Parts: sequence; structure tokens; C-alpha cells
Amino acid sequence: MRIKTFSRTMARVICSALASAFLAASAVQAHEVQPVVMDMTIGAETVKISADWMIETAISGLDLTDLQNTAEAQNDSEYDRLRALQPDQLAEAVKAAWPRFVSQLELSTGGERLPLTLEDIEAGDVGNLEIARLSTLRLSAPLPPGDAPLEFRAAPELGPFVVRLAGVESGYAEFLAPGMSSGAIPRTGGEDQTASAAFVDYVAVGFDHIVPKGLDHILFVLGLFFLSTRMGPLLWQVSAFTLAHTVTLALGALGIVRIPPSVVEPLIAASIVYVGVENVFLRNLSPWRPFVVFGFGLLHGLGFASVLMNFGLGGTNFVPKLVGFNVGVEVGQLAVIAAAWLALNFFFGRYEWYHRRIAAPVSVAVAIIAAFWVLERTGIVGTDGPWALFSALTEGGFNPILVTATAVILAAGLAGIQMLSVTMQKFRAFAGMLTSFIMFLSLVAAFTSGAWTMCVVAALAWVLALRVHSLAGRYQAVAQILCDFASTRK
Repeated sequence: MRIKTFSRTMARVICSALASAFLAASAVQAHEVQPVVMDMTIGAETVKISADWMIETAISGLDLTDLQNTAEAQNDSEYDRLRALQPDQLAEAVKAAWPRFVSQLELSTGGERLPLTLEDIEAGDVGNLEIARLSTLRLSAPLPPGDAPLEFRAAPELGPFVVRLAGVESGYAEFLAPGMSSGAIPRTGGEDQTASAAFVDYVAVGFDHIVPKGLDHILFVLGLFFLSTRMGPLLWQVSAFTLAHTVTLALGALGIVRIPPSVVEPLIAASIVYVGVENVFLRNLSPWRPFVVFGFGLLHGLGFASVLMNFGLGGTNFVPKLVGFNVGVEVGQLAVIAAAWLALNFFFGRYEWYHRRIAAPVSVAVAIIAAFWVLERTGIVGTDGPWALFSALTEGGFNPILVTATAVILAAGLAGIQMLSVTMQKFRAFAGMLTSFIMFLSLVAAFTSGAWTMCVVAALAWVLALRVHSLAGRYQAVAQILCDFASTRK
């Protein structure tokens, strides 16, 4: 009866979340860094370039080398100021800044650097300030005679680029990580990469979308992991999720299915809320769980497709790139599961308190973070005021050393109290839950900050604290037996 009641309750929760998502579909998450999409057209004497660009990032001087969202930047106030400019004002700002940041763009042929000229800028409308806007820059450069290939490179602080050769069959198309050179770009088209090279490159792109950039997908996968300690339920869920997102990834990449990110992203967050909350009430695979996970997988696949289309698949090696990206996503998900299993399930999965002290509190933390995303991605709340803590947690806004040190001290204090206590069994259970909740949040804060050493420190401290809790339980059991024995002797 409790399961049926829970199922009906969860159905209402999810329906409400979905309704909110559709009602507020016009509001999207904040300014996530997007790659510059640059289309090159090579003529007899001139190279013409059309670049779709979050140009405010370049002229404000943001360093996008390791940045995922402009809110994480040190000088994001200048970006915000530029973002609020009218299109004509932004165009003037770009023209004024062009002599400074053009030096960060290098287009060359035969070892000769070509001078780039800003021909025109079509600035995007102001629109919703909470949504990143794209502007189109049109550039040109004189092309010396000959057939020497071109090469392009941008300074790493300008972020990732997608470079495509337009107007030719089998034209060059490649995703460039920050600071990466394009290599040779043939003037007359032709295969830019072998199929195997394209596959390998897009495996890396897919993996990078999960680790470190896909916190929402990571939390969903962890939600699947923490349902049960047994391998069977995990395999059923992962299989359903993989099958579903593979289908919609392919359909989305092919342009057969297109749903705006403003709809997909809040629904993805709602799916994470569902699995997190359901984990608290269930300990084994329910009959409906694989079907629910499959449905959510369809949503996540559309999210993957949106990211993949930003990178530009081009006209060549479409299938190897698509398959490589999907393989990279799978490897990233398996890496997350493997890390969670080695850190927690391997050491504590056999204990009867695993769900109560680890799986349940972590699932609650996952659901809370995702609930914030639902509200943020539907425009119900912003990223400042009382919600600033959530924004800082999920966007790397906390000092990872300070957060990790604070969490370790709290966990050590709870463990120490347990060791000194003999009869406080209820406190032991509460301390275990609180320890997992705190350490998981500190791990998220360190992860989103890119502080990998602090991630390792937090994980080791979490495992050590839980180990102390386990030993404290044994110590308390022995002490209780001795106390009972002493009382019977009186």
C-alpha cells in the first residue's frame, strides 16, 4: 500500500514539474559557454568567415579556457554589462575592441599569417538577459595564390571553436578544444579526417560532456546507481537508459526530432528529482522503474544531441562521429559508476545500513540540487539572492579547499562523538546520514570547481569517516554487552 501511495504521489510531483517546464519553456539556464561556430568560404583570392559567437565573452576579456558558465568568471560583471547592450551598441563595442582581440585569432597558410578584417557584425537582440545570445561576425582575409592548406588557431582564453569549410563537397569540419590548432584545412575540400580519427576525436568530446561538464547527467547516473547494491537492478536501468538516449541522440543529430533546449533541460532536471526521491523509498527495482528510466533516457538523448550539434558534425564521417560521441558518453557514465562503486559499494555495500546512511542521504542531496535546476531552468528563480548558494555549488563558485576542509572537520567531529559514545545508537544512524550528505555536497563543490585533488581528498575522507562509524558500531555493541553483563551481576 505504501508503494502504491508513493507511486501516485510521485506521479503528481513529476506531472507538476513537467507542467512547470512547458509553461516556462521560454526561459533557459544562464550563460553556458558555447563553442564559436566558424564557417569558412575559400575563394580564389579571399577567405570569408562567418562566426556565430557569444562575442561578449571575447571583448569583456573572460578567460574561457576551463570555464563552463560565464557566472563562474572573475570579471563577469563586464560580460553582464555588454550582454545588456542594444544590438547597435554591442556592434560598436565589438568594432572598438577588434584591434585588441584580433591578435588572438591566427589564420595562416604556408607559414604566412593572414590579416583578418572585420567586415560586419550582426549583433543578436537583447532578449532575455538570462539567456546567452549569439552574434554573427563576418570576417575576411586575402588569400595568396597556390594550393597550400590553411590553418586556424585561437587563443585558449577564447574557448572552444567549431571550424567548418563551407561551399565544397566533403568539406573540413572539426571541433577544436581551447587553444587547439585546426591542422591543415584543404582549400578544395576533401576528407579532413579518416573515419577512425573522427571516431576517436568524438569519443573524447562525448566523454568530456559527461566528465567534467555534465553534472546533471552524472547525478542522474548516480541516482540509478544508488537504488540498490545489487548488479541486476543497475544493469536493467543502465541498459534502458543507454538504449533510450542512443535512439534520441541519433534522431536529434539527424534532425528528425527537434525539441528546444528550453523544454528538454527542465525535463532532464525533473527526471533527476524523480530518481533521487524514489531512491529514498525503494531499495529494489520496481516493475515500473526501467520504463520510467527509458522515458527519461529519451530526454537525456535529446540533450546530448543538442550538445553534439553545437560541435558540428559536418558532411563527412557523420556516422563515426555520432557513434564516437555516444561511446564517449557511455565511457563517461561507466567511469562515474565505477568510481562510486569503488569508493562506497566495495567497502560498505554489504552492511545493512548502506541504504540508510549512504544511498538515501546522497539521493536526497541529488534531488535537492535537481529541484533547484528545475526552478532555475524554467525561470522561476534566478541564480542570486537566496539561490546563490545553489548556483555556487553547481557552477564552481565555492572555494574548494575551504569547503573540503570544513566538511572533513564536521565528518571527523561526528565520527569522534560516535567513538566516545556507548549507548547513542540513534545518533550513530543520524551521524552516518549527515556525514554522507555533507561529504557528497563537498565533493560536488570540488568537482564543479575543477579541483580534482580536493575531490580525491573529500572521497577518501568520506570513506574513512564511514569506516570509523562502522568500527564505532562494533565498539558500541561490545560495550553494550559488557554493560548488560555487569548489570546482571549486581
